Amino acid sequence: MRAELVFRQKHRLDDGSIVEMVIWRVPEPVAGSAHSFKYRLYFGKDGRRIVSYDNERGKGDHRHLAERESIYRFSTPEELIADFLEDVEKARQA
Repeated sequence: MRAELVFRQKHRLDDGSIVEMVIWRVPEPVAGSAHSFKYRLYFGKDGRRIVSYDNERGKGDHRHLAERESIYRFSTPEELIADFLEDVEKARQA
């Protein structure tokens, strides 16, 4: 099985910030993750990351909120997107 694109969406918001989400189904879990998805979700402005979620090889599932990195407990792609968008909304209101 080859990697299969599950979800891709990119938006430029009114203030110039970018929200981009990409999720792939992969044949084997990425090192550090226990599921069959590879993902990167990004929210930033002017080249500066504000919120991002990813499962980089070896690091596993984690998120970046401003300059802080923390473990993320992945359950489903739908929950991943919901959690990410909730953090984006919080960041936009801050």
